[in-house]
Amino acid sequence: MRTTYESATVRLYHLADGPEGGAAQTLFYGPLDQAIALAAQQSEEIQADLFIATDNDVIAWLDLAEG
Repeated sequence: MRTTYESATVRLYHLADGPEGGAAQTLFYGPLDQAIALAAQQSEEIQADLFIATDNDVIAWLDLAEG
């Protein structure tokens, strides 16, 4: 089950080489609502390689943003 409440603690990170691999750089660790706000402020190029990890799931930022 996906964690979706606003105050869920998440990790927002960028994969330098896209979803196929590479170094993960943490951009933010904290509440989901703040991670979403920060992700939305990034350039389209960066957003394409952003991921949000909860305690039980990982989702590509664009999948969440489009859903």
